[in-house]
Amino acid sequence: MDKRLNKAISETGYCSRREADKLIEQGRVKVNGKKVGLGVRVTAADQISVNGKIITKEVQNVYLAFNKPRGITCTTDLKDKSNIIDFINYPERIFPIGRLDKPSEGLIFLTNDGDIVNKILRSKNNHEKEYVVKVDKKINSRFIERMKNGVPILGTITKKCEVERLNDHTFKIILTEGLNRQIRRMCEHLGYKVTKLKRIRIMNIKLDVPVGKWRDFTKKELEEINRLTADSSKTYD
Repeated sequence: MDKRLNKAISETGYCSRREADKLIEQGRVKVNGKKVGLGVRVTAADQISVNGKIITKEVQNVYLAFNKPRGITCTTDLKDKSNIIDFINYPERIFPIGRLDKPSEGLIFLTNDGDIVNKILRSKNNHEKEYVVKVDKKINSRFIERMKNGVPILGTITKKCEVERLNDHTFKIILTEGLNRQIRRMCEHLGYKVTKLKRIRIMNIKLDVPVGKWRDFTKKELEEINRLTADSSKTYD
C-alpha cells in the first residue's frame, strides 16, 4: 500500500509532515538513492534517506490472529480509548482486517499488508466466518430455518448460510458476507436478542489463543490464505 512521502517520513519519527515537505523541497531527501519532489508516493519497500542517512527499514509483512475481548473497538483511531491498536501495542504499524463489534469477542486478523485486506473482506469471494452465538430466548426450529434461508435487514436479504443449534440458547452460524452488525440484526428481526457473540474461525484459521492474546499466522496458514484469495479482487465494486 503506497502513501505520500511526507507521511512516510513522519511515521518513522524523524520529523513532522510539514518539516518533511521542507526537507523534500530543499533536495535533502532521496528515495532509493534518487532526489524526488513533493507529492511522490512510496511503499514500505522503498528506501528513504535524509541528508544521506537512511531513515527507513524494509518492513516485513505482519499477519496476526488476535482474540479480541469484549469492549475493544476495531478502529485505528487512537482518540478512541478502547482502540484495538493501543490494546495490542504491536511495534509495527498494523490495522484490523474487517471488524468485530465492540460488545463481541473472538478472532480478528491484523496486518500491515494493504493488498490482502479487500481480497479477504470482499463478500462475493465467499470466505467463511464462523461464530458461536447466545440469545435471550429458547431457540426453536423456525428460528434456525429462518436464519439459514435469509433474513431481511438493511434493505437486502442475507445470503443463505449454515446454522446449527448447539443448545436451547446457543447456535453456530457460518457467514460468507459481512453486513454491519449482521448476526445481531438477523436475530433482532426474528424477535431474539444476542447476549454473547464470539467469532471462532475466519477462513482456514481457527481461534486458538486466550482472550486478549495474539499469534502470528503459521507459514502453512498464510500459504492457504494466499491460495484461497488467489483469484480474489483487491478492490470493491
